[in-house]
Amino acid sequence: MAGMDGGRPSIYPTLLCADAKAAVRQLTEAFGFTELSVYEAEDGTVLHAELVQGNGAVMLGSRGSGDAFDTAMHGTGPVGVYVVVDDVDAHHQRALEHGAEILVPPTDQDYGSREYLARDVEGNVWTFGTYAPEVSI
Repeated sequence: MAGMDGGRPSIYPTLLCADAKAAVRQLTEAFGFTELSVYEAEDGTVLHAELVQGNGAVMLGSRGSGDAFDTAMHGTGPVGVYVVVDDVDAHHQRALEHGAEILVPPTDQDYGSREYLARDVEGNVWTFGTYAPEVSI
């Protein structure tokens, strides 16, 4: 696949969360991500987590660590992330069953995608849809 190196995505959205444990739980339970790794401090704070969906991944951690990334991200707001899924309606149903906040139900778009929008526990907006343009370099 174009843009891939040995099965590794070349772009990782990276989120800092007030409650990273709750974010990991929602992303895995409601939105079907798989935990690749979760590293915690002795007090249980999530230092770094990697979650995968299809051939993509997202990294997240806890706000307030004081490291350079946390400092650089201070005051930033939620982000939007697009995730390609095969069955939008089944994915949406799973999200509903886990209490996810749905902003827009599954809708067919003029550009050929079927997608829905949801907000996570941190306020980030996730679009789950079928639009998957071919990337060639």
